[in-house]
Formats: sequence, C-alpha cells, structure tokens
Amino acid sequence: MNKKPVIIGVAGGSGSGKTTVANKIYCKFQDRSVVMIEQDAYYKGQSHLPMEERLKTNYDHPLAFDNELLIKHLTKLRNREAIHKPVYDYANHTRSDEVILIEPRDVIILEGILILEDEKLRDIMDIKLYVDTDADLRIIRRLMRDIKERGRTIDSVIDQYTSVVRPMHLQFIEPTKRYADIIVPEGGHNQVAIDLMVTKIKTILEEKSIL
Repeated sequence: MNKKPVIIGVAGGSGSGKTTVANKIYCKFQDRSVVMIEQDAYYKGQSHLPMEERLKTNYDHPLAFDNELLIKHLTKLRNREAIHKPVYDYANHTRSDEVILIEPRDVIILEGILILEDEKLRDIMDIKLYVDTDADLRIIRRLMRDIKERGRTIDSVIDQYTSVVRPMHLQFIEPTKRYADIIVPEGGHNQVAIDLMVTKIKTILEEKSIL
C-alpha cells in the first residue's frame, strides 16, 4: 500500500522570503524524495484573449490562478501518479505549450502568495506556513529583484506596488495568515523556524513510515 506524501504549503506576500524558506526546506530533504510545486506555474492560460487584454492581468488576484488544475495535480501526486506541470510564458502573458513531468514524491512543497486563500487547496495540505515580513522589507526586496532580474525601472516597480501589489496583499494575502499552522517571521533569515519545520516534517515522515 502506497503511503500518501506530505504536502507542505508555504505562503506569504511578494518579497516576504517564502521562496527562500521553501528552498531551504527543500534542500534539507534533497537526499530523500521531495519536489517543489510553484503556484505561479498555475496562472490561467490566456491564449484566447488579445494581447492588450492579457496585459491588464492582475497576477496578485486569486482569479488569476487555475486552482482547479492545481488541486487536481496535487491529488494525483498524493495518489502516487505523475503530472505534467504547466509552464507560464510571462513574455506572452499566457501558458506555454511546454510542460514539465513531475514524478510523485514523499514530500511536496507548495509555494505561492495565495495558496492559503482557497479552502479546497488548504484542505489538501498537511502543514501550512505563512512567511510574515514587514512591508518595507518586502518592497525593497521586490525593487531589487525586479530591477536586477527583470530590467524594470524604479518608477514602474513602485507604481505597480502601490496600485496593485499592496492593495491585493492587504485584501487577499495578509488575511490568510490566520489559516497558517506556523507563522515564520522574517522569512529565509529565520533559521530557527526553518530547523523546527524540518524536524516536524521528519517526524511526520517517520510516523508515515516513509523516511
């Protein structure tokens, strides 16, 4: 009989350090059976829309995500079935034709800004984390990332943050903190919280006899 894998959700606002936390947990289990699933891969396809409409997409809103497909894929992974994870094409603002084969693993780390917003998605997780970082640090990190990695201007990043990212964070992301089993302050720099998480995951895996 196949043991069901452990699904760990790591949520938090843009620039909170949730990806760093998820990666650090992932690295601790690399010698075992672990896979990372990013909610960002599950943005809805928009090939049916003209480009001017696609450019208006609010990627910080719950409706931007195809949670139905994400839940379907997580369910398949829990049942030890492989999936084809979508790839999002940010240049064309729609889903790519490419997919990535993901084999089932003992530990599944689900990472994304709004994974705790959907009740059905929450129900499928064994452990729910919320990475809680002050807004000033989050905007600085986003500024540095978008300027260095995405060639954005300071003005465009600040305009997007104040007009979309901040209001969406306050309306949809911040309130999901109450659903978390564990709140991790200061993101990837909180080694104590990460070590505690790793210990907890090991205990769960031992209880499931899959470690």
